[in-house]
Amino acid sequence: MTTSDKKIFATLFFSIFVSVTGVGIVVPLLPVYAYELGASGLYIGLVFGAFSLSRTFFLPYFGRLSDKKGRKPLIVAGLLAYALISIAFVFAKNVETLIIIRFIQGISSAMLMPVIQAYVGDITPEGREGLSMGMFNMSMFFGLSVGPLSGGMINEHFSLNTSFVCMGFLAFLSFSLCLFMLPPTNSERAVSRKKEIVSWKKLLKNRDLSGLLFFRFAYAACVGVVWGFLPVLADSEFHLSSSYIGILVMLGVFIGGIMQTPMGYMADRFNKRIMILIGGFIIAFAILLFNWADGFEDLFIANVLIGIGGGIAMPALMALAVVKGNTTKAMGSVMGIITMAHSSGMLTGSLIAGLMMDIFQIGYAFFFGSLIMVIGTGLFFFYTYHRKEKIAQLF
Repeated sequence: MTTSDKKIFATLFFSIFVSVTGVGIVVPLLPVYAYELGASGLYIGLVFGAFSLSRTFFLPYFGRLSDKKGRKPLIVAGLLAYALISIAFVFAKNVETLIIIRFIQGISSAMLMPVIQAYVGDITPEGREGLSMGMFNMSMFFGLSVGPLSGGMINEHFSLNTSFVCMGFLAFLSFSLCLFMLPPTNSERAVSRKKEIVSWKKLLKNRDLSGLLFFRFAYAACVGVVWGFLPVLADSEFHLSSSYIGILVMLGVFIGGIMQTPMGYMADRFNKRIMILIGGFIIAFAILLFNWADGFEDLFIANVLIGIGGGIAMPALMALAVVKGNTTKAMGSVMGIITMAHSSGMLTGSLIAGLMMDIFQIGYAFFFGSLIMVIGTGLFFFYTYHRKEKIAQLF
């Protein structure tokens, strides 16, 4: 990377870390808060699912728009909207209002993740996709690990509203960083404003990209199950404090974050496809362990394994996404549909797991997560399988 590119990378890294930390502050608090308001398992799923639903619809649009209009305008606008919407949580007095706010928050989030990831992809040197995306993923993983731990402590020592205000303040700090530190739009590179962008139909018919989408969908569904129902399991079955719940939610993300850079380095030198397969099966096994947990220690071990599986798989997956974005000359569009798979997976995971909790019991939510991870990993294997003479070229 050039000096200018390193400055851009550092700005995006710290901006995402700060804003994601703010979001992570309320992650362990929302399910329990909704549960205390009388929400059923389905409504708890909707609190998380509403965010993913709106993101799913808008992600491809904003990703493609950034290919045409540039990355910075969308990043700055999305962060400012995120900051303002965060304060609205203070005024939520019932579950229905909470769901509406989460839906609107999802729209602002759709302006950020695919565009920021596309910007990082734009400045990534060829052959270093794994390391670059692994290092960048650390910002999200560490933000989501520090956030829940901080949220639990803030809630215990202050109040839930204080947590929401902190989320808004951190989002505004990220907005300020990007507004003043990112280069203006007319100096951005690799933006296809005057070029014809590959069609959605052609992108979605690509087998390699389809395999990445299936895996990302399944992984996100598992995240939706764990984030939505691990706090309820820990609270209702084991009566853990909000600080302990924050530690559990943080743990898997933190372990995955630690592994992002070394696994990204490996992804540039070894078979990315195999790394993704190994990570997927580790995650599927780890989620099953929640059903056999007898206390905090067992929940701790299961979360560590989930972090290891995600740490192995995600740098390799995002490296392949960057390669695909470069070859199609539509980095924003590729990142948009990759992130759309993540959002739709979070939505599906949280909603179906909520229904299974209502109809059966909470343990079936985690069984569902394990099953969908096995299916997603299998579909990734099927769609990315090539004859031996093609594997080296494609991966």
